Amino acid sequence: MPAQCNVVVLISGSGSNLQALIDSITHDGNPARISAVISNRADAYGLERAKQAGIATCVLDHKQFDGREAFDAALVAAIDAYDPQLVVLAGFMRILTPAFVSHYAGRLLNIHPSLLPKYKGLHTHQRALDAGDSEHGCSVHFVTEELDGGPLVVQAVVAVQSDDSSSSLAQRVHEQEHLIYPLAVRWFAEGRLQLSTQGAMLDTQLLPSTGYLIRT
Repeated sequence: MPAQCNVVVLISGSGSNLQALIDSITHDGNPARISAVISNRADAYGLERAKQAGIATCVLDHKQFDGREAFDAALVAAIDAYDPQLVVLAGFMRILTPAFVSHYAGRLLNIHPSLLPKYKGLHTHQRALDAGDSEHGCSVHFVTEELDGGPLVVQAVVAVQSDDSSSSLAQRVHEQEHLIYPLAVRWFAEGRLQLSTQGAMLDTQLLPSTGYLIRT
């Protein structure tokens, strides 16, 4: 296990999950260190959060590149300049190329606002309400070439209330995102979490298909 685990965080927006990671890393004994925050949008508020925490920032505007492959190649170069052991997607609104995913295989995490494999893609909270689900939540997973389809690390389950709107449900899910993402990053930084050919492993034990399940 490295004495320090360098982490690069990719964002596109406000960076609330980034802030949760920043806050968690200030705790004693956490070997994770965010070495840089990279955004594909110059107006992403998460860049300001990073600057306030003294973390290096970089903007790589995808609109300035001729296609997804060219952007992802430049993104790899920008990330690798910080020599990270882990790359964290925190609201990074880009579909990644297979070459990018392959380059960071086993060290690329994402968080998704549903109980995967349910509701891959967008509008997850409204889709859960429309389906009449009694439970909803969020998932941290290793990234593979399948969109929102990599092995699950940890999921937080929240009860859907009868008077929930999409926004009220989203708020409760976000609260859980801010707990489970720092948890998964710390596991990885401590050398406890890894991706094997069988799936996600925690403390050398294969996690179930749901990942580590937390009920609130």
